[in-house]
Amino acid sequence: MPLKKHVVAARRRLRVRNKLKRVADARPRLSVFRSSQNIYAQVIDDLKGETIVAASTVEPELGLKGKRNVDAAAKVGQLVAERAIKAGVEQVYFDRGRFIYHGRVKALADAAREAGLKF
Repeated sequence: MPLKKHVVAARRRLRVRNKLKRVADARPRLSVFRSSQNIYAQVIDDLKGETIVAASTVEPELGLKGKRNVDAAAKVGQLVAERAIKAGVEQVYFDRGRFIYHGRVKALADAAREAGLKF
């Protein structure tokens, strides 16, 4: 009997996170969540258990609410990178979660790299 989608996604998320934790070297984590309408990114300090900075398409100053395209994801990636650098974080590790590194997730990562984050 095939597994349910949510079970497969949960396994993938845990597998990716556990692999990344082995190479993290106490760096903060750039976590990405993609819904059908929006994309969210957070830089999280797992040692302290707190979010350092966050950005998403839901923020009114970006004017991207409901824009579910690659350009909106790139703007969110650039914004989260700028906020992270302003907060003193230059190096992170990228946690794509259960999402495949393609499309909006890849656009967010590329924009964050171009804005100065290293991962």
